[in-house]
Amino acid sequence: MKFLVIQTAFTGDVILATALLEKIHSSFPDAEITMLVRKGNETLLSNHPYLKEVLVWNKKENKLNNLRKLISVVRAKKFDYAINLQRFAGTGILTALSGAKEKLGYAKNPMSIFYNRRLPHTIGDGTHEIERNQALIGHLVDQKISKSRLYPSQVDKNNISKYAGKKYITISPGSVWFTKTFPAYKWIELIQKYKSESPETVIYLLGSKTEASLGDEIIAKSGHPKTVNLAGALSFLESTALMFTSEMNYVNDSAPLHMASAINAPVTAVYCSTVPRFGFGPLSDLSRITETDLNLNCRPCGLHGYKSCPMTHFKCAHSIDINKIYYSEK
Repeated sequence: MKFLVIQTAFTGDVILATALLEKIHSSFPDAEITMLVRKGNETLLSNHPYLKEVLVWNKKENKLNNLRKLISVVRAKKFDYAINLQRFAGTGILTALSGAKEKLGYAKNPMSIFYNRRLPHTIGDGTHEIERNQALIGHLVDQKISKSRLYPSQVDKNNISKYAGKKYITISPGSVWFTKTFPAYKWIELIQKYKSESPETVIYLLGSKTEASLGDEIIAKSGHPKTVNLAGALSFLESTALMFTSEMNYVNDSAPLHMASAINAPVTAVYCSTVPRFGFGPLSDLSRITETDLNLNCRPCGLHGYKSCPMTHFKCAHSIDINKIYYSEK
C-alpha cells in the first residue's frame, strides 16, 4: 500500500502533518509513505523512520513548471492514496491529477470535486489540526489520535551537546506575522525576571537567520550575560533537540511551538492576535498557554495574523503580564 501526504505550506503545518505519518504507520506498518513539502522544509523530515521518500516543490522559482514536473513524478509512482492537507488550487490540481486510486482532502479546495473523499475544514470550534487531518483517513484507521513527531538524529544531538548539560530555557521570539509576535520589550522583561529570580539559568534565543538581529537587540537591551543568541546557528532538528532538555521553551503561536510539541518538550505558548481554539495549540504533556485578560472585540483579528495591528494599539500583546508567562518549578 502506498500513501502520498501533501503539505507544502509553512513549517508548522508540516510538523503538524507528521501526526498523520505516525497514524498511517501504526495502522499499516508495511505501507510505503511519501511526503510532499515545499522547498526548505524537507530538512524537518531528515532521518524520519516511516518515510520512504520526501518530494520537494520549489514554489519560489518556476512554480508552475515545477508543479508540472511533480505531477509526472507522482503519477509514475502509482499511489493508492493521495492525501492533500491543503485548501489551495496548486496542491488540488496535483491531487486531482495524481493518478492515485483514492484522493482525499478538504472540501474548501477548489479541485476537491475530483476527490473520492472530501471533508469540511472548520476552524474555531476547538478541534485541533491533527484531528482535522486524521479525519481524512478516518474510514481507514481507528479513532485514536496520533500526535506529531520529529526525529532529531544522534548527530543533531551531538551538535547541541555543548549547549545542554546545564539549567537552561529557550525563547523563540520571532514569527513570520507581526501580530503573532510578542514584542521584543516583553521578551526582555522575561529575561530580566530570570536574571533576578533564577540567575543561574542560561537563556538561548532560537530562530532563523533573519531573526538573528532581533536576538541581538534583545540581548543588548536585557543586559543579561547568560543570554546566548543561536538564531540562524542551528538547524530545525538541532533546535528541536535543544528544546527537548530545556526547563521551558517560550514560543509565539508559530513553528517553534510545534517543534516543542513534536518531541513532547515543555512549552509556554504566548498568543497575541490569534487564539488556541483555532486548533494549532501545544500538544506537550507540559503545555502552558498565555494570552491577554482583556476582552477585546477585535481579537482574533485573523487566522494567521497581519503585518501590523489593524486597530493600531496591539493591546492583545501589550497587555499580557510577564508574571503570567514566567515558569518556575518551585
